Amino acid sequence: MATPVQASIQPEVAVRRTRLFELAEMRWAAVALALFLLGLAAQLAGAPSWLWWGLYLACYAAGGWEPGWAGLQALREKTLDVDLLMVVAALGAAAIGQVTDGALLIVIFATSGALEALATARTEDSVRGLLDLAPETATRLTVTGEETVRAADLNIGDVVLVRPGERIAADATVIDGGSEVDQATITGEPLPVDKTAGDEVFAGTLNGTGALRIRVDRRAEDSVVARIALLVEQAGHTKARTQLFIEKVEQRYSLAMVAVTLAVFAIPLALGDPLQRALLRAMTFMIVASPCAVVLATMPPLLAAIANAGRHGVLVKSAVVMERLGVTTRVAFDKTGTLTRGAPHVDEIRSVDPEFSEPEVLRLAAAAELDSEHPLAAAIVRAARAAGQQLPAVEGFAADPGRGVSARIGQRRIAVGSPAALLPGSGQGAPDADRAARTAVDGLQEKGFTAVVVTCDARPIGVLAITDQLRPEAATAIDLTTRVTGAAPILLTGDNSRAAHRLAARVGLTDARAELLPHQKVDAVRALQSTGDRVAVVGDGINDAPALAAADTGIAMGGAGSDLTLQTADAVVVRDDLTAIPAVIALSRRARRVVVANLAIAATFIAVLVIWDLVGTLPLPLGVAGHEGSTVIVGLNGLRLLRRAAWQRSASCLCST
Repeated sequence: MATPVQASIQPEVAVRRTRLFELAEMRWAAVALALFLLGLAAQLAGAPSWLWWGLYLACYAAGGWEPGWAGLQALREKTLDVDLLMVVAALGAAAIGQVTDGALLIVIFATSGALEALATARTEDSVRGLLDLAPETATRLTVTGEETVRAADLNIGDVVLVRPGERIAADATVIDGGSEVDQATITGEPLPVDKTAGDEVFAGTLNGTGALRIRVDRRAEDSVVARIALLVEQAGHTKARTQLFIEKVEQRYSLAMVAVTLAVFAIPLALGDPLQRALLRAMTFMIVASPCAVVLATMPPLLAAIANAGRHGVLVKSAVVMERLGVTTRVAFDKTGTLTRGAPHVDEIRSVDPEFSEPEVLRLAAAAELDSEHPLAAAIVRAARAAGQQLPAVEGFAADPGRGVSARIGQRRIAVGSPAALLPGSGQGAPDADRAARTAVDGLQEKGFTAVVVTCDARPIGVLAITDQLRPEAATAIDLTTRVTGAAPILLTGDNSRAAHRLAARVGLTDARAELLPHQKVDAVRALQSTGDRVAVVGDGINDAPALAAADTGIAMGGAGSDLTLQTADAVVVRDDLTAIPAVIALSRRARRVVVANLAIAATFIAVLVIWDLVGTLPLPLGVAGHEGSTVIVGLNGLRLLRRAAWQRSASCLCST
């Protein structure tokens, strides 16, 4: 039987939904509707004309002042806003005595704008819900006991007590206790994850039945949940290329529409049509030809997809990226930290110089690697500390991405790196040590290990054998990526060829390119692009950053990713689940299909209504209803992608193909 804590677990962020009348647009629309209904009732009841005219004009003011003012402001910037055209059309209808039809236009137009504002607010709610996850206070442990502090005031290194059922206040490492933690809001994992000493926990996640003592690793503004909210919010302020193109065309279209409206008015008038009829037809044309639905066709689907992906642990940094993900035709994966867990361990140590014992080789290598961010460096440091070794102080640390690191320990220069970088040939150092190191490297690589060479003053002194655990979902992710893109992914790694091809065979990859330096990964990406492929690169380390920048879309594994990689990447997989990559590509493709459908819907409505108005007699209320109805339809159609089912359907479609 589930505990109360477990029963409260939800698979998604608990999003507060904006209420209807919290929005000013919704309140003004309601006032406009009420005034219209009162005016209509007064008119039908035979009340004095001044009464129902006054009510209708008040309706004009309530529903039209905001879009009218915004349109005038845009006009001052030499931009023609379609909102202003709608208000002008309504005033034109009133000028020829069609005050009821004009008021109806204002009501429908205001209601449409209110629904659009509500849809936008609901998208923003999904971001605000992320920020609301983290608790406002935390219980900090001090030498004198416990104190309640604001979560925003926690500093790195503070020790915090998390009681059963509480939300965790900061990204931290467990130092004592054990519990199950619901991480669904951050990582998307459907089941709670057991946490013990040494495990990482995230701000905003829900503690289970045990008590935890955690050490804060990041300040509140740097937490994963804060970064998710910031990136999704920033994405909401970007515009996709399709949207930018539409907005560029919109201005020219609007000017042309005004010119045609004048022609629709002037030509029939010159041919003998009555003034009222000619003006009414022109006003109707201006309404139905306005591109409101076209303008709204693109951004709601893309922003909804961004918000949905963010709730499932994938941060897409802009609408441009979400749009671009959908045209990906080839995906390139890094190996260490991407297809593997990025938490390797040292299996074997071989000394190739009699002056240095195996423990001494490990001690010197760990000291040199202490300041490195690479997963292999972390493995070496962990092994040395597990052996109880005291690491000496180092100076002059330097990292050469894709090659290794070096540092000065006393009078000696210690380097740790790949065999390709540190064993270029037999001419360097003592020939015997070079040959012994090469033999050790070949033997370890033949067994599938990653070999790391340690040198002292450019002379090889030892070789470390390191293994890494394959992510359990790697093979599935490769298969799903192949299905969604239509082409098998490739492996780009700086690791040795034997280890790379062995891993590639395990996950179903046939194209594995090994022993690549960062610039060679870039060359591989550009070679794929030269054949017409739209390439997405998935990586996690500093050496992957150039390839991510060169790719059409760079995707970083956020859990173990370096800061440089996270900044360079266009999207970040926070939960480090590789299956999220084909899922977000599929979601992007769904969003693109919705955009195309929206454009088709908008164009069809405009074409039908315009033709009807030009060759027949389109009643103004029907034209208003058709125009505003198409705007609402495309808006709501795009926002379908906000639903959790949209993500699940993207994943299930992959699994069923």
